[in-house]
Formats: sequence, structure tokens, C-alpha cells
Amino acid sequence: MRSTFSVLFYLKRKDVRKDGTVPVMGRITIDGGKPSQFSCKFTVNPALWDTESGRMTGRSIAAQEANKMLDGIRVKINGHYRAIMERDGYVTSEKVRNAFLGLEYRHETLLKVYDQFNSDFYNWVQAKMRAKSTFQKYLTVYGHLKDFLLTRYKVSDIALKEISPAFINDFEMFLRAEKGCTHNTVWVYLMPLRKMIDIAIENRWLVHDPFVKHEISPEETEREFLTKEEIRTLMETRFANPKHELVRDLFVFCCFTGLSYCELYNLSEENIRTYFDENQWIHIARQKTTVVSEVQLLDIPMKILEKYRGTSENGKIFSVPKYSTIRSNIKKILKICGIEKSMSWHAGRHTMATTVCLSNNMPIETVSSILGHKNIRTTQIYAKITKEKVKNDMSALARQLNNIEEFAGVAI
Repeated sequence: MRSTFSVLFYLKRKDVRKDGTVPVMGRITIDGGKPSQFSCKFTVNPALWDTESGRMTGRSIAAQEANKMLDGIRVKINGHYRAIMERDGYVTSEKVRNAFLGLEYRHETLLKVYDQFNSDFYNWVQAKMRAKSTFQKYLTVYGHLKDFLLTRYKVSDIALKEISPAFINDFEMFLRAEKGCTHNTVWVYLMPLRKMIDIAIENRWLVHDPFVKHEISPEETEREFLTKEEIRTLMETRFANPKHELVRDLFVFCCFTGLSYCELYNLSEENIRTYFDENQWIHIARQKTTVVSEVQLLDIPMKILEKYRGTSENGKIFSVPKYSTIRSNIKKILKICGIEKSMSWHAGRHTMATTVCLSNNMPIETVSSILGHKNIRTTQIYAKITKEKVKNDMSALARQLNNIEEFAGVAI
């Protein structure tokens, strides 16, 4: 529905200049709402002003020049009105006035903010400061938002001020119903939208937070990992296919270092350092969080590193296959080893956290540092209490209680 839109010109008669002229003002009104005033930046002789038409009377050069300037202002304002209406599907007198005065925010629509963010994020990926997979997530959600705006609101973009709690709820339902996303995927996909809202609030493009009452949290899921016995089986199995052997070695390396695929792929000689303890350590900044992670190379990953050192180019340690290849091969390898678990490549980090570290009584704070987590709650998601750890902890408790004098030799 088209808005009722008008531009009127009037005189600020109380502000009389030394030459007897007064300033010309403009007033924009849309749908009978609150009008927005502005100065036309010139003065006229009030005796020649026609209040009803909002123009100068007579054929004097001064009158003709003033009316020409007023016509030009009206044309410009009409242009801004149409541009904002086509862009946002929503227009106010304040937006039109700000656009005319050059005060319009550089980003005041959702997808414009998102476009700029994606452009910046791409540069971070190119600089190896952020993960390509994270960038892909932002691109995916951007596409879903475009589909949502066209489907639900019939517009190509939306003004930030129009984003309400109802908008957030509608988008969540769109992801579930139209895109078939699971609960945890919806939670993940709302995070980029949350990020855009935060950017808008920080830059004062948005005053109210539409997420303020929105509640959604991830559901706990079972994260697969390998047991000590399964790790041993994986290492002892011989493969006829050299590609399977490479993928097996890389996965085992991740199980003992906690590296993700991106970090494994980018691992170079620059990341291998020798510290005061004369041991070799991996020193690497996690692409996902930019947190520096330091992991000592234990015996098994050290052997794998030496096995492949010098076989890759550009200073990299390993010639890592592309992710789709490595992901499908690890499933085949586990099946060959008789390990009946549906595991992703990321299960290597789960195994590092659970079987290698926590089951061997490493403090969770240390595990969090090794994995490069910003928050220890993230580490707690990985932390699985294995039967072996429960057994060891209970045995340690039994030994301690047996040594407590109050309980020693008590007969029941």
C-alpha cells in the first residue's frame, strides 16, 4: 500500500535577517505521522511569499530563482522517498529528511549490514584469521534470510528498525518448517542474525534489541569418540590402499593433538617449536576462536609427523586431502577396523578431550587451553565420563579411604 506523502514549504518568520529576509523551511509528512522539518538553506523576502502555495509570487528574478530552488528540493526529496520505499518497503518522514540532508546511516538495512560483514569476514578467511567453514555458515544463513524476506514479507531487504521479536520468531519457524532444520541447526543459524543485530546496536543503527526476550538453547547431543582399545585397533590395522593409511595417520594425529581439519591442513614448520623443556610443541592460533593453542607433541603424533615431514609443499607438514575426501575415507577406515561408530572428522578432537586427556586425569582447565576454547563451558561439552575413568576414580577413592585412620580396620 502506497503511503500518503507531502512536502510543504513555509517561512520561519521570527528569524528575520538584517536585510529583512527570512529562512525558508521544509516539512515532510507521511501517512499523517509526525512531520520532519528541515532548512532549505536560503532566505526570501516575506512580502513576496504565498503561504497557501508555499512559493514566491511575481516574476522577479529573485522569485524565479527561489521557486527553482524549491522545485529542485522537492524533486530530490521525492527521489529519496521512492528509493527508500523500493529498498525497505517502509518509509518515515525522518528517513526521507535524513537522506535529503545526507544524514542517512551508511547501513540501515539488515542485508546491507550482512553484506558488509561477509565482505570483511572473507578478508579474514584469506588472511587465515577465520575458518572457511564458518564463512560458509554465514553465507548459508544469508541465503536463508533472503528467502525468508521474499517469502514472508515480499521484500528484498528490511530496515533494521523494522526487526521486531516477531521477526525473530518468524525466522526461527521458517528455518524449522520451510528449511527442515533440526533444533540445534536452528540454534546455530540464529547466531549470525544475532551477530548482525549486535553490530547494528553497537553502531547505533538500532536502539532496541529484538532478541531481548527470545530464548533458544542447544539440545545436548551424544558426541562420538574412540576408546583406548579402538585407537589401538586403528593404529595396528594395515591398509592396502596408501590413501587410507594417510587418512588413518592424520586422524590419529588429531586424536593426540586435538587439531581440527583446518588447523591440520594449515599446520606448517612455523607452528612446530622447541621450548625450554626441549620437547617439541605445536603453537597455533585456532581459526574459529583466534585463541592460541599449545600442544606438546607426544610420542605417537611425533612419529606421524616425522613419517610425513618433508613430503608436502609450501612448508606444510602434511599433504591433507580436501575435506569431502577425508570425511568419506575415515568412515570407510573405521568400518575396515570393525569400529561400528558413525563419526565425523571432528571426533578426533572429541577423542583427544575425552580418552586422551580427561580419562587420564588431566584438569579440564588444561584441556580447555589445549583445545583453544575461549570458555570452559565449551570444553565441558566434550567431556565424557568414561567407565574407565569412573573405575579409576573409585579405585583412587578406595585407596584414600583405606589410608584414613578413622576407617582403618573397622569391622561391621
